[in-house]
Amino acid sequence: MKKNFVLLITLLLMLALFSGCPRNNIHSSSDFSAVNNAENKSNSNTVSMENSKNSSQSVNSINRDDVNMDTILTTLDKSMLSEYDYSKLKNQNVTLNVCNWGEYMAVNQDDYFDVNKEFEKLTGIKVNYKTFATNEELYSKLKSGGGDYDIVIPSDYMISKMIKEGLIQKLDFDNIPNFSYIDKKFVGLEYDPENEYSVPYTWGIVCIVYNKKMVKKEITGWCDLWDDANDNNILMFNNPRDAFGIALTYLGYSQNTEDKRELEEAASTLKQQKNLVQAYVMDEIFDKIGGESSAIAPYYAGDVQTMIDENPNLDFCIPKEGTNKFVDAACIPTAAKNKEAAEMYINFLNEVQVAYANCDYLCYSTPHTGVYSLFDEKTKANPLRCPPDDYLNEKTEVFINLSDETNAYTQELWNQIKIEKSKSPWLVPAFLLISIALTFFLNIRRSRKKKQDIF
Repeated sequence: MKKNFVLLITLLLMLALFSGCPRNNIHSSSDFSAVNNAENKSNSNTVSMENSKNSSQSVNSINRDDVNMDTILTTLDKSMLSEYDYSKLKNQNVTLNVCNWGEYMAVNQDDYFDVNKEFEKLTGIKVNYKTFATNEELYSKLKSGGGDYDIVIPSDYMISKMIKEGLIQKLDFDNIPNFSYIDKKFVGLEYDPENEYSVPYTWGIVCIVYNKKMVKKEITGWCDLWDDANDNNILMFNNPRDAFGIALTYLGYSQNTEDKRELEEAASTLKQQKNLVQAYVMDEIFDKIGGESSAIAPYYAGDVQTMIDENPNLDFCIPKEGTNKFVDAACIPTAAKNKEAAEMYINFLNEVQVAYANCDYLCYSTPHTGVYSLFDEKTKANPLRCPPDDYLNEKTEVFINLSDETNAYTQELWNQIKIEKSKSPWLVPAFLLISIALTFFLNIRRSRKKKQDIF
């Protein structure tokens, strides 16, 4: 009896081992870690993840030689669209409220077909298109209920914050089959680890843009933003997350640290830099560096590419110390009134030709494998458009949402930096000199008046 029992147990163990082999083989590579994270998702998300694994098959069906690259930006070719029913919501009087960054989509541009107008013609859905200037502005609108949006395109750390606070909802990936084009390197990142809430739109890195004629030595990294040689020619980001991110990287710390000591050290480093800084700005970097009123600044790689195209005196540096990798992604707010139509719009943004037009217009990097297959060799070799994988893996970090306590403390430190910045280092000495001179003048005047009174 005991022998039979042992034999039965042995058979059951062998059966379990053999039935587990195929599953283990599928997920043995670390490259599929995002897929492993997705195993506990809903059925629709599991399907989408499996599709994302097979994105290379979609890429193989797109050949640059088979595409009319002369007209791909100016005329929407319906033969390039996927087999998706874009007509299913026609004549239902649907309006989509979309909120995106300013100048962040090919709309109302002479050299590009209008993405929103083409979507309207294809679907019968009206697009009401709005823009925002910062992640924090968009967050405030959603938090207050003032933003009646169906689609928003925030950045990584803000997506994490919105997930935590219930401001955006899970997507039905059955309605977004073009998610299969998203490179698996951009699936399951820190800000949306199960990839249930977002579809990457663009990505890029923060680099350094500088004027070759105005700088006095070779630019190699963030250290040059603390170099006296660039005194009064340096521009710095005017927001705490980006500014502290640069300082922390310069010091060798994580951009996502919550260690108060490290944040205080970064603040001290930014205070040391302040006397070299010409101005704290954001989008003004584009005009100030392009117009050659400043020499060097941190900026987003896509915009840097545009600046260099417009001014041959400009060049770029990818910081040797490392940098921030940012991802902007399409999401659907919890209060959206037209979820299915919103998912249709997201799918349209990921049609190969549409995604290519947006990418070409923005000059940002693409998470879309179909778009990448249409790049020429020069674009693929350009580190602003396609940064090297080894640098991305070893030297970059994606912002994640920090605790409320850390955000408040960082803001407090930033306020101190800005207050000190507003005080000229010569203000106190000048005040003392003026006071001494005024006292001397008054004493002489009194002395003369006394003499006059005596005589």
